[in-house]
Amino acid sequence: MLIKEYRIPMPMSVEEYRIAQLYMIQKKSREESCGEGSGVEILENRPYEDGPGGSGQYTHKVYHIGKHIPSWFCAILPQAALRVEEESWNAYPYTRTRYTCPFVEKFSIDIETYYKPDTGNQGDVFSLSSAEKRQRTVDPIDIVKDYIAPHEYLVEEDPKLYQSIKTKRGPLSEDWIEEINQSPGQNPVMCAYKLCKVEFRYWGMQSKIERFIHDLVKKKKKHKYTKLNTHRQAWCWQDEWYGLTIEDIRQLELETQLALAKKMVDEAQGKTRSRSRSRSRSRSRSRTSRLIE
Repeated sequence: MLIKEYRIPMPMSVEEYRIAQLYMIQKKSREESCGEGSGVEILENRPYEDGPGGSGQYTHKVYHIGKHIPSWFCAILPQAALRVEEESWNAYPYTRTRYTCPFVEKFSIDIETYYKPDTGNQGDVFSLSSAEKRQRTVDPIDIVKDYIAPHEYLVEEDPKLYQSIKTKRGPLSEDWIEEINQSPGQNPVMCAYKLCKVEFRYWGMQSKIERFIHDLVKKKKKHKYTKLNTHRQAWCWQDEWYGLTIEDIRQLELETQLALAKKMVDEAQGKTRSRSRSRSRSRSRSRTSRLIE
């Protein structure tokens, strides 16, 4: 098992981040879904009690990932395995998310998150055992300084350039974290502490796959739970979410769930029509061939 703890400071309050995160998730679910072969299905989105973190919101989603993983990974999996299920328990400011693949029993990603009003300087928010601490790697993420590949870079999502019209916050300097630490209490700040455990218990592939998944989670834009890009977006989309209530967010989530369900149905119907036309053309060619003979 590979254990990493990501620490992601954000220049907003814990309360603001709750809205920013939920808004970002539903928006990216829409953007990254293009039908049956790729995208997100939302199966459940409901309140829960007496679960992880106490009471909160439970979601159950399915990700179709065939278009978003490398060919060497696809080569070891059947087509039916290119589907990952996500269960999430959001008892903010604590969340737990678990990813599994029904066709790969020995694969799982488990993510626990605490949201704290600091810049990421707490040593052990998860109360880890001695063994877990030895396995853990702490990986801080800076939404300003961390590298963004040229093909992923967008000017409108650059915190060094973005300034909010509504809040007047930004642009951020490269030393924004140090500046907040030097003037405590002057500006809103919070940190997402994410403990990510990846397990892929297949001999010969375990280390390569576990490291690939951690790299994907941290860097790649096409993955639903990217850490760097999604947090840059949460900051640079603040004029879209600032001022929304949790009731507004739940309505947006419902609209997104219905839109994604329709998109999946439309894609499936399109494939059925395509196969039907293909069979019709095949029968037509066969009849023509017999007439010629």
